[in-house]
Amino acid sequence: MSSSPTPDFLNERQEKLAPSKLHAAQYIVALILAILFAGLWRLQVLGASGYRVLAEANRIRKVPVLAPRGRIFDREGRILVDNYPSTSCYLLREQIKDAQADLPLISAGLHIPVEQIQATIRHFQTAPAYQPIPLKQDITPDEQAFIEAHRNELPELETLDEQRRLYPRDGFAAHLIGYVGEVSEQMLDDPKYAFYEPGDVVGRSGVEQTYDSILRGQDGSRDLIVNSHGKEVGHLGQELAVPGQDLKLTIDLDIQMAAEKAMEGKIGAMVAMDPHTGEILAMVSRPTFDPNEFSGRLTRTSWNSILTNPDHPLLNKTIQAQLAPGSTFKIIMSLAGLEQGAAQNMKVDCQGGASFYGHFYHCDLHHGMVDIHNAIPLSCDTFYYTLANRLGIDTIAKYATGLGIGQKTGIDLPDEVTGTMPSVAWKMKTQHQPWYAGEVISVGIGQGAVTASPIQLARALSGIASGGVLKRPHIVFPSEISKEEQEAIAETFPGSGDKTVSISPDNWQIITDAMAQTTITGTAAASHLEGIDFVGKTGTADLVSGRTKGSKDRATIPNAWFVGMTPRRNPDIVVAVLWEHGYWGNNSAKLGAQIINAYVTKQRKLEHNIRIATVPSPVAKPATQPPASGTAPAAE
Repeated sequence: MSSSPTPDFLNERQEKLAPSKLHAAQYIVALILAILFAGLWRLQVLGASGYRVLAEANRIRKVPVLAPRGRIFDREGRILVDNYPSTSCYLLREQIKDAQADLPLISAGLHIPVEQIQATIRHFQTAPAYQPIPLKQDITPDEQAFIEAHRNELPELETLDEQRRLYPRDGFAAHLIGYVGEVSEQMLDDPKYAFYEPGDVVGRSGVEQTYDSILRGQDGSRDLIVNSHGKEVGHLGQELAVPGQDLKLTIDLDIQMAAEKAMEGKIGAMVAMDPHTGEILAMVSRPTFDPNEFSGRLTRTSWNSILTNPDHPLLNKTIQAQLAPGSTFKIIMSLAGLEQGAAQNMKVDCQGGASFYGHFYHCDLHHGMVDIHNAIPLSCDTFYYTLANRLGIDTIAKYATGLGIGQKTGIDLPDEVTGTMPSVAWKMKTQHQPWYAGEVISVGIGQGAVTASPIQLARALSGIASGGVLKRPHIVFPSEISKEEQEAIAETFPGSGDKTVSISPDNWQIITDAMAQTTITGTAAASHLEGIDFVGKTGTADLVSGRTKGSKDRATIPNAWFVGMTPRRNPDIVVAVLWEHGYWGNNSAKLGAQIINAYVTKQRKLEHNIRIATVPSPVAKPATQPPASGTAPAAE
């Protein structure tokens, strides 16, 4: 009996369930299961810790707690720089859903142009996404209320309480103290600022810059629990901020205020120093600026007005002006002539000038017969032309550089200049030309190629009056900082530092006695202080060849210099005054006399135990916030 044929659907089923194909399907399923198992192992075992951190970050926000900077006091503990509480608004980029759509509302609520917000965001585009972007500092109560009322619509806005800098008003001691501001992109490229991030506030000039690492403290943080909308719902913990260290400066507020008043309305600089220690008692540079503007966001208009000011308000002229010292240099010339034995018996008949190398060099007056004893008080150019010609440039340079001219003093302030003391080698190195004998004539009266700063002249002339002992000028008491920090400061600000030059006692006496005659019968007689051993030397430094009497063109009006001290030997205070376009040096002598008189008057009151009137703090009240607790009221 023949078998019936197998139905087609049965053959098809047998073909589908063929062993080879079934095994292949099993292998594929096993491979898929292995891949899934490996993925689960990687996620749940190998990467568990990493994903746990990411999960925590989704619900925890780390908010910085900014450390208040250390306060700054004068030598008697009177406050110069304080802090005050402030609130700033930051943008959290991690919370932004549609930045462009939110900008108009943010602009209206914070009173910031949309373009400014966009520029700020672009400035921080290379910073990590988790880093908040500062949008506005010192926000008003109305602006704080706006942020709170729009938490749901604008979760990217956050407020941060911080301590902001409060500086003296009207630019009081601005160049000395300096200011703080955001670290710039150029600064971030400097290894010195390797630990800073965009948006960090750092000292940008003066004491604030030099001692930034001491003043700035260490920031802390708070861990906040936030929901999916970025709204704060709880606290986890905090790392406390460490406040910066307070600093006591060598500045005497009474002397500083006298110097500020003396230089009011003028262009130039004034510095007062204790020659025994190098402590700076006062420092003023004019014109000045308001550091409070820099501690916030300086407007473009204000910044442009500062940059285009021809009198350079940001320049600290006490340490950065490099100008011809005029006749103040004659004290150094006198020392060189006496130490070389060339000036003791030298007599010159001054008939309004003298001829050297075929050129006639003028003197302001016909002084008649002049010797070393009256050459200083009369400030006779003819005498010093002749002395310079006898000594030669290299001998003059030897004594001038020995006293620190053409070198930094090493003062603990940024950007001090060196000045210039010419010599044969100097000209060949800088100009690739030989030195001509006739060039020394102008150097003999502090003109020509020689330039100096007020701090250099104060230190050099007080060093002569102290018998050759020169001290490194400084703003902060060494006892305020550690030995390691002292060494770092000395390395950062190299200069001629503490030194002693050899001066014959006889020559020392001749020079200081002649300086005393300057304020009695000489060029500074109008600044004589009765009952005070006030000595000094004036200087009138021409800016162009010749001068026109009564000219109103500043380019033709000389700079007026004065360096004075009390007492005449081993002085307790020295003051250097530069009045740009002040014409005659006796005008600056009158300003210097004000500082000497203020100092002596105070010392006499202290000696007789007379109560000294309390000087109100010069610290200004902030425009939008009250001063921090303990701040003395500003003087009216």
